[in-house]
Amino acid sequence: YSARSRQLYIVNAAKDLAVREEVIKADLGRLLLKLEVLQQARIAAVLKAEPAAPTMTEAERESALELLRDPQLLDRILADYDTCGLVGERTNKLVGYLAEVSRKLERPLAVVVQSSSAAGKSSLMDAVLAFMPEEERIKYSAMTGQSLFYMGETNLKHKILAIVEEEGASRASYALKLLQSEGELTIASTGKDAVTGNLITQEYRVEGPVMIMLTTTAIEIDEELLNRCLVLSVDESRAQTEAIHRLQRERRTLAGLVNGQRKHRLLAQHRHAQRLLAPLKVLNPYADRLTFLSDKTRTRRDHEKYLTLIDAIAMLHQYQRVRRTVAEHGETIEYIEATLDDIAAANALAHEVLGRSLDELPPQTRRVLARVVELVERECRAQQMPRAAYRFSRRAVREYTGLSDTQLRVHLERLTQLEYLLVHRGVRGQSFVYELLFDGPAQSEAPHLSGLIDVAMIATRTVSSRGSDPHLAGSTRGRSGPNAVGSRPAEVLSKPINLAASEETAAKEIRTHLLKGNGREASYVVTAP
Repeated sequence: YSARSRQLYIVNAAKDLAVREEVIKADLGRLLLKLEVLQQARIAAVLKAEPAAPTMTEAERESALELLRDPQLLDRILADYDTCGLVGERTNKLVGYLAEVSRKLERPLAVVVQSSSAAGKSSLMDAVLAFMPEEERIKYSAMTGQSLFYMGETNLKHKILAIVEEEGASRASYALKLLQSEGELTIASTGKDAVTGNLITQEYRVEGPVMIMLTTTAIEIDEELLNRCLVLSVDESRAQTEAIHRLQRERRTLAGLVNGQRKHRLLAQHRHAQRLLAPLKVLNPYADRLTFLSDKTRTRRDHEKYLTLIDAIAMLHQYQRVRRTVAEHGETIEYIEATLDDIAAANALAHEVLGRSLDELPPQTRRVLARVVELVERECRAQQMPRAAYRFSRRAVREYTGLSDTQLRVHLERLTQLEYLLVHRGVRGQSFVYELLFDGPAQSEAPHLSGLIDVAMIATRTVSSRGSDPHLAGSTRGRSGPNAVGSRPAEVLSKPINLAASEETAAKEIRTHLLKGNGREASYVVTAP
């Protein structure tokens, strides 16, 4: 391709062969054109070739299946996270893992990890990503505005797209929103025709769905992005900091070295397990009995997140479920069913995650409000004065919370805008003091999502109709034989069900009694405290 080198070769070859330079030049041109054709064919073959799927030995496959068939799979995942060096953050670890499992679904979840600087948001994201196969995750530090549109049709399909900082993806935020909502991206771009050289319009398309994961230090997150994602808040408490310090010291000990070796085996086991998950359909037989908050329009999207969370839990437990098939227009659809245990697990996580997502205050600001309430209550008791009469300065809050002045200004300004605090002019005329208008508990430690149905109620309704599982229940058609209607009354079994225990235990007890009924009609006496 170097014109100068070609010309030098032509001159020397012409002298050595005693022929004209035009003959050598023409032959060299034909050789060059042939090489270009071969080069393009080889490039096209490489681009079309599917990447080789990682192989696993029979022992690795059995180990991965043993993990997926563990009845306490969610607890085991948490224990493995602790072994791999991510302490605390119980809800964040589970939600992050399940969100990445949802990449197998038609509408995956998206996650934003939010915290202040140096709180560990990147460590949380890296730890969650480490449990996923390398070929199914793509991680970038930043993205330009148009980069997503040119990533190829199937380069992102059913994969995880992780971006280290939301600010680094700010120019691509529009494309990220569309990719999460629509499941695909299309763009019309102007380019030159390879043959004629004329300008033509070319269409580029990127297929989804894709699971998106971002981290950010911003208190104010784009509302359009926020209502499409689950927001995880990193634990910034003193107890969590002390736990991290203990873990950092433990890494320098013999036990830390042993755990470091065990970590590689656990990560390999989880990656193989993820490769064994099939993209099955998930059917929820209890979907028509579920309830959700409906006081805001944004709950239309949050309700979908809640249902997808249930689907992701069922997808993770697919090797503990019966695979069923249904034929539709000559096509066979394979699916699994969600259980009451899946709904109970999703409810527990939804209270923690969606309960905070629907809060008008960011989690960090909610924690500052809780500390302000503690400060005001302590000082009012000490000075024996009502809340409305007490005034406090930003310096007092800074000394009580230990936050920097820059961080505290942001939180107090938001609390003032939302009328949790009222600003008064200080004594000297140039300073400001605050009054606490918020008269309730901050509830920073116990987020709650209203409107979710109690799983025990679903179980009770199911038992009263056709049994705890529609596939295990008897037919609704009339019976024949000695137990037919009109021949003799069916035997009635009266069994007490105690709901004072946990909802999950009560639901399992009801199912156990149903199966022991041997097809006889049964009535249940439900007792509750």
